[in-house]
Amino acid sequence: MLLKLNKVFFISIYSFFNSVNTNGQIGNYVANGSFESVITCSGSITYARNWNAIDSINGGFSFLSSTCLGSVPNYLVGYQFPRSGNNLIAQCSHLCSSCTSDLSRAYLRNRLKIKLETGKSYCVKFYVNISNNSTYGIDGFGAYFGDELSLDTIKKFAAPLVFLIPQVQNPLNNIIADTLKWSLITGTFVANGLEKFMVIGNFKADSNTNKAIINTTYLPTVFTDVCVDDVSCIEVNLPAYAGTDKSIISGDSVYIGRESDFAIDPGCIWYKLPNTTTAIDTSSGLWVKPTSTTTYVVKQVLDCSPEKWDTVVVYINMVGLDKLKILNKELTIFPVPAKDELQISIRNTELIKDFHSLSLMNNLGLLIREEELKFENGSFKIKTDDLPNGVYSLQLENNANETVIKRFVISR
Repeated sequence: MLLKLNKVFFISIYSFFNSVNTNGQIGNYVANGSFESVITCSGSITYARNWNAIDSINGGFSFLSSTCLGSVPNYLVGYQFPRSGNNLIAQCSHLCSSCTSDLSRAYLRNRLKIKLETGKSYCVKFYVNISNNSTYGIDGFGAYFGDELSLDTIKKFAAPLVFLIPQVQNPLNNIIADTLKWSLITGTFVANGLEKFMVIGNFKADSNTNKAIINTTYLPTVFTDVCVDDVSCIEVNLPAYAGTDKSIISGDSVYIGRESDFAIDPGCIWYKLPNTTTAIDTSSGLWVKPTSTTTYVVKQVLDCSPEKWDTVVVYINMVGLDKLKILNKELTIFPVPAKDELQISIRNTELIKDFHSLSLMNNLGLLIREEELKFENGSFKIKTDDLPNGVYSLQLENNANETVIKRFVISR
């Protein structure tokens, strides 16, 4: 029976032959982590944008093909369901008796969207699935993050790269042998700020790679071909991001939030205030077309991050927009984060003279408190000792119903 193949990457991570041991805005730092963006239907791994072999000159044993060819491919590795997506499959199969262990490895390399930040912790995930015809399951799955110089000096692209120490490693003796379901490889690490590339593969020597027989059909040839899918590297405690406030003309549309990404989308739920019960979308970002000034709120829940919220206001035909932009820039709040008191300051008090009321809202955009706004010498203080830790918004409004919104954090 032909199975529907949507999208997956195959990589030969470990083989034995003839019984010889062989920024606030970026969510997922891995570019094209689900392999959905391709240059053409089939061929080299380089046809999947932002992906390459560990040695771009000599290539590797990972290849790309796509269902856009018009039929489901039938490879020696057998049919595999992808974890997500609907456009491509890649395979790498080493079934020749003349091969040796030194020609058995393959490594996937991704150029990250930007370098990781020094001292920040990152949560890494990728999913693997053993090909049907593989004779062994193994525990040798890891992800290495490095700079351009150290990786570009590697020329033995098919040999075990034991000198690279992966920051994320599948646990010892956790042998992945499932040929049907996808198995998660995950871990966290602290970046040194030089990481520009991510490499996926088996970085263990053959003798240190633990294995278990799963298919005797091709014995004594010993090999493991692996599908890889849905690769992500996300900052631990990634802030929710709804975007900066927008102003549009009635009838126009505007994009809010982060760029859409398979790793972030399921954890982001959008609402349109004042309704925080009925979701309008589940995505990292979305296009909206409000008919009046509207506040949107995103709730973000990720595996490596607690629940977080953020809001964005889309203004329609705002009067005095330039003045409000200047006011928003000049108006400052501190300390950040705040504890028991928050101070609002501005140098040019002329900008604020028409604003008389202040509204305090929680991370859902719900009103907590209203106060009369009275600046003295360009400064105004409000008590925050009764507020729990979290993200809040201050909304300043004038008689023309023009508003300025400033966000702040309470952390004790």
